[in-house]
Amino acid sequence: MHHLFTPARTSMALVFGLAMSLAVHATDIATPKGESLAHASDCFACHAVDKKVVGPAYQQVAQRYAGKGKAVIQTLVEKISKGGKGNWGDIPMTAHPKLSHADLTVMVKWILTLGNGGAAAKADAGAVAAGKNAGRTHTYKTPDGKSVKTDFAVFTQSDQKHVTATVFDGYEQYNSYCFRCHGGDALGGEYAPDLRKSLAGGMTFDQFLSTAMAGRQAKGMPSWAGFFEEKDIRAIYDYIKARQLELVPVGRPPTSQD
Repeated sequence: MHHLFTPARTSMALVFGLAMSLAVHATDIATPKGESLAHASDCFACHAVDKKVVGPAYQQVAQRYAGKGKAVIQTLVEKISKGGKGNWGDIPMTAHPKLSHADLTVMVKWILTLGNGGAAAKADAGAVAAGKNAGRTHTYKTPDGKSVKTDFAVFTQSDQKHVTATVFDGYEQYNSYCFRCHGGDALGGEYAPDLRKSLAGGMTFDQFLSTAMAGRQAKGMPSWAGFFEEKDIRAIYDYIKARQLELVPVGRPPTSQD
């Protein structure tokens, strides 16, 4: 009987194992520990590297505190741990008391490395975003024949029979979590306002995102940072906007899978 591991097969196994080891090592090198820790927490729910989300871009933070010495590391660690507002506007940052001092220090040090070339990267990101959004206006007809425009796709086809996956995801997310206070099918609730009216009154997506992520503690609204990602809030916003424009009726909207 031949042995399972012949010299040739053994060599191939060793090569494969070495390749896998190098691949894992390369991944570790490509992603700094501070960035990995930030992704593992809820930080990227409110921040991005090169653009403002709820809070400032990490590149903006790095640029503001560049050249201020090692003492700023401890200052930022305490700010993240305790939370608060005032440094970047009136939207409060959620406290993070469960993150260790050691992990916060690693995260802050990583953020402070992002200052070099930040302005150029931010400009590039803005140009890319502008390019993606250019010419993306969609025109639809309401049931009474009125034309309305959106900056996102509500339906998959011009016949307006099936909503997009994003709008349907927003319907599911809203009616799983938001309905408890804001009412089912975005009709308004006993404890919180009718969000269709908020959007009709001019609330932008950025404002909607900021409110959802930061919450409004004085009014009993929790922060959704760490639970929802930006894409989830975008889906919920799109669904509510489609409801506000009367493009999507009450109930489960049909999809192309129906």
